[in-house]
Order: sequence, then C-alpha cells, then structure tokens
Amino acid sequence: MKALQKNSTWEMVELPLNKKIVGCKWVFTVKYKSNGTIDRYKAGLVSKGYTQTYEIDYQETFAPMAKMNDVRVILSLTVNLDWPLQQFDVKNVFLHGDLIKEVYMDPPSGFTPKEAKVCKLKKALYGLKQSLRTWFDRLSYSMKEYGFKQALTDHTLFYKRDGDDITLLIVYVDEMIVTGINISEIEKLQCRLAKEFEMKDLGALKYFLGIEVSRSKQEIFLSQQKYILYLLAETGNLAYEPMDTLIEVN
Repeated sequence: MKALQKNSTWEMVELPLNKKIVGCKWVFTVKYKSNGTIDRYKAGLVSKGYTQTYEIDYQETFAPMAKMNDVRVILSLTVNLDWPLQQFDVKNVFLHGDLIKEVYMDPPSGFTPKEAKVCKLKKALYGLKQSLRTWFDRLSYSMKEYGFKQALTDHTLFYKRDGDDITLLIVYVDEMIVTGINISEIEKLQCRLAKEFEMKDLGALKYFLGIEVSRSKQEIFLSQQKYILYLLAETGNLAYEPMDTLIEVN
C-alpha cells in the first residue's frame, strides 16, 4: 500500500454515470534465490483486467519481449570481449506506466475509504490489459532521452555508441541485463534510471528468465536446474529417478 500511495496510483472519486468498475485482488507469492532458498515474501495488488472492454478502458496492449537469441548474443559478447555483465530490477514496474484511458477500480480489500468512492487509476496496475505496454513506452522514452537507440530487429534491446565505447541494455518486463566496454557508462545509466524509477542493483548477472548464470574469465555456464526442479514439483514427479537418454546418430 505504501508503494501504491507513493506512486500516486489512484485518486478516490465518485463513480461517474455509465462507467463500470474493474475489480482487484491481492496475490501473495514467495520469491526464491537462484539456489532455491527463500528470498522474500511478496504481496501484490492485481486488477481483474479480464473485465475490461476494448476501446472503453483500454486500446493497444502489445509490448515486445526480449528474444532469447539476442540474450545469448549478449552473453557471448561479454565472455569473448571480457565486458562487465550487470543486472538491474525495477520495483513495482507497472506503476511507472501512465494511463491514457479512464479506468475505475474497486478499493482493495483492507483499504476502506471514508466515503463510498472508487479508485480512479492514474498509473497502470498489474493485471490491466495495457499495463505492459504503458511501462515499456515509458522506459523507451527514457532510454531515448539518455541517448540510447532501439535495435531494429529487437525493440527490447537498447544501445548507445560514443566513439569506441558501446553500452547495451536488454529488458524483459522488469529485469534488465546491461553490459558494455566501459563500466563507468553502466554506472551512469544506473544512476539515470534510478532517478526516474525505483531500481534495485542485483550486481553481476546470476539469474535471468529461469536461467542460472555462472561466469569466469574464460567461459559462462548456463543452467536451468532450479526451473526443472520447479516443473517436476508442479507436476508431482519430483520423486522420480533420472535416467540416461541415448541418441543414435546415423
């Protein structure tokens, strides 16, 4: 609730005539570290976006996602050219997106206004159909203000070239991988982003999109052990013994 209030997510108003309300609910999750231990317990307020109506309280929803081929290329560059490899995370990512359409929402459970009013959303909230698009539009605008350009083949990849220096950033929703020749340029980018968004510096890349990353001077090792164990647990197959698979090649 503090994060929602800090970001001026909504204002309390009386529901206008001929306007409908979007519901909401609290979602509680457990965040894990790359080694499988519990990192933190998290509560998130999610709007029931499935009750929205096209052209009334939302329009465009599409937002690009990072391509794994480009992520692999970036990882390869960092190893072959010995570049630093950092990871940033944006807190309450969708709250940074500004809404254009009017959206009215029920007050969340546990928050009771003094009068019979509803929440007029000013910021995008998890669950809204346009949330991801509004956040990505805001990030893209900020990155271009910092002098970065978008790659034509992958709009989630931003790059900045200054003479021989080059800095790369690729984003998947709220997770960012940053690399480049000059570590000072990466630090400047982090400071600029932190002024506009509430950021968390996760240090050297360890975990991204279900992939554990371990790096040395000569190589980079990728593993999905944690993700595989999660799938086995979800499907009730955790107790099964592993077995070798032989592939014959003619």
